[in-house]
Amino acid sequence: MSIKDWPTEERPREKLLQRGANALTDAELLAIFLRVGVKGRSAVDLARDVLSEFGSLKALLNADENRFCQSHGMGQAKYVQLQAVMEMARRHFAEILQRGNALTSPEITRAYLSAQLRGYSYEVFACLFLDNQHRVISLEELFRGTLDGASVYPREVAKRALFHHAAAVIFAHNHPSGINEPSQADRHITDKLRQALALFDIRVLDHFVIGDGEPYSFAEHGLL
Repeated sequence: MSIKDWPTEERPREKLLQRGANALTDAELLAIFLRVGVKGRSAVDLARDVLSEFGSLKALLNADENRFCQSHGMGQAKYVQLQAVMEMARRHFAEILQRGNALTSPEITRAYLSAQLRGYSYEVFACLFLDNQHRVISLEELFRGTLDGASVYPREVAKRALFHHAAAVIFAHNHPSGINEPSQADRHITDKLRQALALFDIRVLDHFVIGDGEPYSFAEHGLL
């Protein structure tokens, strides 16, 4: 059955217009992006097939061009379109959090950091530097690779914070595995950084762990 023959409230486009994008499933969102299906399969059917093949929406979004184009119904044109959409999302949040803007929404901060860090296949530790009114000064990726006591240096973080004349910071790092729970090493590093920055009266407002689903907030879980 064609999507046009579905009840109006079940069609992805109409559902989005009536209830908002967050009411749609991953397959429905992907179906809107795909626009059309293939012979014998609607756009929603194709979207479900693709998500089943890749295992998750994240795996699809992170696939390289060769792997993406191997999937039935996909191709270079769709790969280019998807990369453009993802980059527009990153730039959208970057404009919201551009230098001089105050952090007024934890949701926007979370979404921005997720957009910046979620796509990496390796761990990246980033720091958002803020002034005393919590206005954005800069976002910097400071360390890459497995995060442990030997790879994240409090002295370097403090040096960058002092360079920016930051009064507060927000840390974020990704877990390529998709697990968004902090490890014991994550907790240890955060404590070391908080203690080091406290010597310069620089506050650590939060530390986000970016994995699948909602990023984990140290502050919301009482770890800061």
